Amino acid sequence: MEKKHQNQEPHDALKEQRAEAKKSFTCPQCGKSVTRKQSLKDHIKIHTGEKPFTCLQCGKSLKCKKGFRMHTRRHTGENLFTCPQCAKICLSKSNLNTHMRIHTEEKAFACDQCEKSFKWSNSLRVHKLTHSGEKPFDCDQCDKKFFQKSDLKGHRKVHTKVKPYLCSVCGKTFSWLDRFKDHQKIHAGVKEYLCSDCGKAFTTATLLKVHRRIHTGERPYKCSYCENSFKQLGALQGHERIHTGEKPYQCHQCGKRFSHSSAEQIHRKKHCPKLNGKSIRLEKRDHKSTTINKC
Repeated sequence: MEKKHQNQEPHDALKEQRAEAKKSFTCPQCGKSVTRKQSLKDHIKIHTGEKPFTCLQCGKSLKCKKGFRMHTRRHTGENLFTCPQCAKICLSKSNLNTHMRIHTEEKAFACDQCEKSFKWSNSLRVHKLTHSGEKPFDCDQCDKKFFQKSDLKGHRKVHTKVKPYLCSVCGKTFSWLDRFKDHQKIHAGVKEYLCSDCGKAFTTATLLKVHRRIHTGERPYKCSYCENSFKQLGALQGHERIHTGEKPYQCHQCGKRFSHSSAEQIHRKKHCPKLNGKSIRLEKRDHKSTTINKC
């Protein structure tokens, strides 16, 4: 199996390079690149909120023709593949097989330098960079380096604070498309990922994966500077700023910088006399409130 993975890795890298070369249509709002003009048109509807395709049976509106076709199959039951564990509907057998790895915990791609294994070959490829220490993607605004181009693109939004994805239900904005889609599931009440240990349901596979560490005790994120380890990547990143002194969050009124966004929000209250008493308590109870950010 090890030899198979070694042969597959260059093949996956070549596929990634070809896919990157084909991307020629770029979104003017968020910078995402796609290979087809129609895909760009469909993507832009995420920003505009346009949903031109309406289901005649239930009245639901959708952004793109592909999504509309998939939705209509839910009414007819035609050519659909349903997950037996969470009832998620997939358009193809291969998509269902990929999805099933979430439930089976199958990890067929093993690292030949440590004991870790992964569900997808691309995850293995990125993991191997942690052994070599190679971080080929540099931020041009700070000293941070990254293993993947996608991680660099995501990090840059810390500097630009661009949040192009707007929720039409509550008005909350997001920097990343995947987080925007996960947020929409909260409004829809969709919780398709179930914990096999306690039965608790979650909106995303990532939340389920993080939750299961309560049962397993796993703390996979280890600090590069000390012996501390963490269950979540965000907790590790916040902790490592103690060592590096990095302060990416800046107050737009006085210019003071902070290592954590929560510290920046608390600081902003000093500039906003209205944020006291009742209004502050509401901010703690209601995550949808944007009073602090708008002050």
